[in-house]
Amino acid sequence: MQNEKHELGRVIRALPQTSGVYLMKDRLGQIIYVGKAKNLKRRVSSYFQGSRRFVRAQPKIAAMVEMVRDISVHQTSSETEALLLEGKLIKQYKPRYNTDFTDDKQFLLVQVDLQNKLPRFRLCRNKKEDGSHYYGPFAQAGMLRSTLSEMRKKFGILLADAKPEMLADGKVRLYQDARAEIFAGHNETTLSEYRERVDLACSFLEGRTKELLKELKEEMGKCAETMNFEKAAKLRDLVDALAKTIRKTKRFTRNWPKDDQLEDIAVKALGDVLAFNDLPQVIECFDVSHVSGTFVVASMVRFVNGRPDRRSYRRFKVRGGMGNDDFGSMHEVVGRRYGRLRNEGRSMPDLIVIDGGIGQVNAALHAFMDLSIQAPPLIGLAKREETIVFGDERAELKLPRRHAALRLLQRLRDEAHRFANQFNADLRSKKIRESVLDDFPGLGKVKRTSILEKFGSLEGLKKATIADLKKVEGIGPKLANRLFEFLHQGKRA
Repeated sequence: MQNEKHELGRVIRALPQTSGVYLMKDRLGQIIYVGKAKNLKRRVSSYFQGSRRFVRAQPKIAAMVEMVRDISVHQTSSETEALLLEGKLIKQYKPRYNTDFTDDKQFLLVQVDLQNKLPRFRLCRNKKEDGSHYYGPFAQAGMLRSTLSEMRKKFGILLADAKPEMLADGKVRLYQDARAEIFAGHNETTLSEYRERVDLACSFLEGRTKELLKELKEEMGKCAETMNFEKAAKLRDLVDALAKTIRKTKRFTRNWPKDDQLEDIAVKALGDVLAFNDLPQVIECFDVSHVSGTFVVASMVRFVNGRPDRRSYRRFKVRGGMGNDDFGSMHEVVGRRYGRLRNEGRSMPDLIVIDGGIGQVNAALHAFMDLSIQAPPLIGLAKREETIVFGDERAELKLPRRHAALRLLQRLRDEAHRFANQFNADLRSKKIRESVLDDFPGLGKVKRTSILEKFGSLEGLKKATIADLKKVEGIGPKLANRLFEFLHQGKRA
């Protein structure tokens, strides 16, 4: 335990004093918390200072800190970038202690059960695939209840607690109490007229939801500008959830082109934008991924006619030990890829896309120069403004956000980013598995390899019983007992 704390202290002391995102991990390498910071070293250090009041005052935080055995960081160029990256990593890893972001129960939805003859407007916290329409989420429960009450008066709709009565003449009496007298419209109405009221109320909710989305985006921007990043983060997650709900509850459908038609349109649009004589049917895209200069890897994804050709994806371990040198890493992997194509007599792609700006583009072009190969058309997609960057004299090109050509480039870039990050995560996971067993005395390389091959993963090893461990070649009863105790010592603490 003392060695673990000493090593953790060394990691904390080496943290940079820049903005970024930090990932706290337990002894098994699982991410249990993701946070952002203006100053990574100062923020992370604050958790481990005995005098820190907020840690001592909150048992949940104190329990989390006790579990931390390792910390990794992603440096960013600004707090705003850290804010966006934090949200992305929380959604990716779903850490158990990030409850403020992963627990959607803090927000309310309005459910309208349109499959019923007399749809009602109810409050709920979870969306189901039940044929109902859902509106929201809304962060303020009291305000939402007041809104529904006003909607009942304005539109004459049923809320959850109503007990409507069918009358002999085919009409329906909506309310049996005093509420029957205090809303617009008649308390006794036909089914068709009531559905018209429901349609009007739903239209009102749709409009109010879109209006709320606009207001939240504006407020989030103001919070970011004034450095109130905690509030901006919560607003960001509410905006994401609200936009997602709006997207899934639209009541009308249109005859959109099919996916294959959209892909063909996108390829043609990209060819037009780049002034190609022929369509860019084969496109390859590169991305570099690392964690603070370690585990440096890269990916290449290949699209044919606008569609992923996953069998042709490639991933690279950067051999040059480039650290934070994205330019050097890009130069290496581009050179390796196209040097191999040349040596094997294979054709070049119609277009190469680099995830990055002019620096990464120039690095890729220099790789072709070093190989004495004529480079195919090559562009970069700079993330900050989603700008197309050229390696020649052409000026940067910024397309409208909804332009089909830009959408295709973003798909390529995002797929390359996903593939690189997955490779990076796999390497880190493997290293974590190996490092956990490295800390166990008396276990040589051969036995470590046998154990990992037997159980497949650290999770599989954790589930193993003493009897299971004894089945591994070279693991006797005493060693199996000691290893079991070592793997589960955190659970007894």
